[in-house]
Amino acid sequence: MATAAAPVASPEDAIAVIDPRSYAEWGPLLDRFDRIRAETPVVRIESAEGFHEPFWLLTRHEDVMRVSKDNQTFLNAPRPTVFTGKDGEAFARAVTGGSPNLVNSLVSIDAPSHPKLRRLTQEWFMPKNLRKIEEDIRKLAAHTVDRLIAAGPEADFCTLVSAPYPLHVVMQILGVPEEDEPRMLFLTQQMFGGQDEDLNKSGMADLAPEQVLQIVMGAVSDFEAYFFALAEERRKNPTNDVASVLANANIDGQPLSARDLAGYYIIVAAAGHDTTSASTAGAMLALAQDPDQFARVKADRSLLPGVVEEAIRWTTPVQHFMRTNTTDVEIGGVHIPAGDWLMLNYVAANHDPAQFDNPRKFDAARDGNRHIAFGAGAHQCLGLHLARLEMRILFEALLDRLDSLELAGEPKRAKSTFVGGLKTLPIRFKAS
Repeated sequence: MATAAAPVASPEDAIAVIDPRSYAEWGPLLDRFDRIRAETPVVRIESAEGFHEPFWLLTRHEDVMRVSKDNQTFLNAPRPTVFTGKDGEAFARAVTGGSPNLVNSLVSIDAPSHPKLRRLTQEWFMPKNLRKIEEDIRKLAAHTVDRLIAAGPEADFCTLVSAPYPLHVVMQILGVPEEDEPRMLFLTQQMFGGQDEDLNKSGMADLAPEQVLQIVMGAVSDFEAYFFALAEERRKNPTNDVASVLANANIDGQPLSARDLAGYYIIVAAAGHDTTSASTAGAMLALAQDPDQFARVKADRSLLPGVVEEAIRWTTPVQHFMRTNTTDVEIGGVHIPAGDWLMLNYVAANHDPAQFDNPRKFDAARDGNRHIAFGAGAHQCLGLHLARLEMRILFEALLDRLDSLELAGEPKRAKSTFVGGLKTLPIRFKAS
């Protein structure tokens, strides 16, 4: 097949792909991705103002899956792993002494370091080990549902359930005291809140990129200070939590560097709950919009694993990651030179009709739900089994207690290019 000339996105599309406000308007965003995928599934995104370096947008499921699995050709570390402008990349390199990523976490590290770091906690997050904490999660889910019902018959599901529940689970695993959980939620929202004034806690809409950077950097610094103190405590008094595993870990006979240790704690603490929170709210939205599906799932709990998987696909909390290719490659008939930057857009990939029949429909009984919301390959989400377990247990408790469910207002999505989802979900319910 002859290599096609490099297609370049229109200025309007180029802006929309990186504008956090686009991701708050879900229907129009999916419409745009449907058109781009049909016309130019691999397309070059350029900035007319020079705000960011050019990159390639991938919108097809098969292309995103291919790149995700090929961790030798497509690397995380040479360029920012999450989209940022030129000023953001320069700022990160200045602050870190050369790295394009402010946080040196599992998502921004390549082999040979990545597999060594991942192995430190991989066993901890496997189903066999998670069974040890399943009863604790059940108790927390029951308590969370009690709080929701006590606040009813109308409530904001995000505030009362989907934000605090997974936060508490992951903080218990990490070893963070319950009284510090509000601080962890605040810092996570600052780090992932982007330009959303309700989440970045700035109180200001449409922040300039440098203002967003300062908020993120402040959150990273606060996270680092907190976890360095926690690590020091766990070295003196180790327990059976993940904080102790990391504080006392060695790789090749050496303890983790301060930067690696901080990045590990931050990715577990922040990504470990914000993404599950988004998927949980997404599942509740779908059931509130579809009384028949709510009734079917309430009557047939064998559908719950499907509800969980479909919510993760339908919501796609992690909306993109970036990669840098090490050699010339061809994707979708388009030649991409070595050293170029690529955006794997999981929102577009998880709504690709070539992979998912009627992808905008939430279908708890969907067959072959091969979504890519957890990533694939060496960087597949470390906490995927925990996320599934948390959601299944919570919805078992919810369905036991709720007899009816509907929306009580208009849900609102976050303005965020990276980690996204609902920030408000007003519901009305009858409880037994």
